[in-house]
Amino acid sequence: MSIDDNKLKNIIESALMSVGKPMSVEQMMKLFDDEEMPSASRVKDALELLQKDCEGRGIELKEIASGYRYQARQDYSSWISRLWEEKPAKYSRAYLETLALIAYRQPVTRAEIEEVRGVSVSSHIIKTMLEREWIRVVGHRDVPGRPSLYATTKQFLDYFNMKSLEELPTLAEIRDLDELSPELELTEPEHELPSTNEDSAEAREAEQNITESELKKSELEKSELKKSELEKSELEESELEESELEESELEESELEESELEESELKESELEESELEKSELEESELEESELEESELEESELKESELEESELEESELEEAGLNKIKDELPTVEDGLDVKTISE
Repeated sequence: MSIDDNKLKNIIESALMSVGKPMSVEQMMKLFDDEEMPSASRVKDALELLQKDCEGRGIELKEIASGYRYQARQDYSSWISRLWEEKPAKYSRAYLETLALIAYRQPVTRAEIEEVRGVSVSSHIIKTMLEREWIRVVGHRDVPGRPSLYATTKQFLDYFNMKSLEELPTLAEIRDLDELSPELELTEPEHELPSTNEDSAEAREAEQNITESELKKSELEKSELKKSELEKSELEESELEESELEESELEESELEESELEESELKESELEESELEKSELEESELEESELEESELEESELKESELEESELEESELEEAGLNKIKDELPTVEDGLDVKTISE
């Protein structure tokens, strides 16, 4: 379900008023559910409408590095500043020069800043900028000692009301700091003096000590990194060996199961074969017995038939003999021919 443009504008305005810090377009989009989430272009259109609504008013909707925020217009700062009893911090000329060099020449090392300014840079200045999160270490120069490289942050841009470094004034637009000092009430640093041979020697010695310290720290970090990588490598090897061992055991287990299944299958086939053989033998035996029985019956019938025929033959012979015995012979004076007639 889509939200209408007017409601979307009111939601974004309420969020910016409530959050008390800059909000990016992505953060504004997360205020909505997936079903009603507006596109980034719609959010930007709503922000443009809100910026137009602020025209002619004492506040403005400003886009800075971290996102969008409502703020009082700079024209009314002299009156608004009276709301706070604390006076705004005053920054020394050395502080602003160092910050300007970092902003315009970033990434830059401490030695490069000192080379431009001609004096050593106080550790307190660098520490203060790091604590305020106006600068950060973005790397190390690939030279002996590997000095830190400094660059500005989003907090730096937010503080100075800028969206990007492109909004920095050009060097041609910047007036000499000597003219700005009365206006900004810059305080001269007590710890920095023009560079002399003695100061240069002390600065070089301090730089050398810092370099040696950073070098030791770098070597220690490398040693810890190598140790960490070695431990990680040993852990990976151990996990790999365990994995290979588990795979080997699994393969052996699967092989044993396969062999067992094959053995059981062979036994089953052997039993089936023996059973079939036994059934075949029984069938053959039954057939043999049946054939023998049929043969015996046939022989018995033949024997009985022969006996019957023999008896009939004997009976015929006996009857014939009886007839012969009863017939008169020649000796009795009978004419055989007459008898036969």
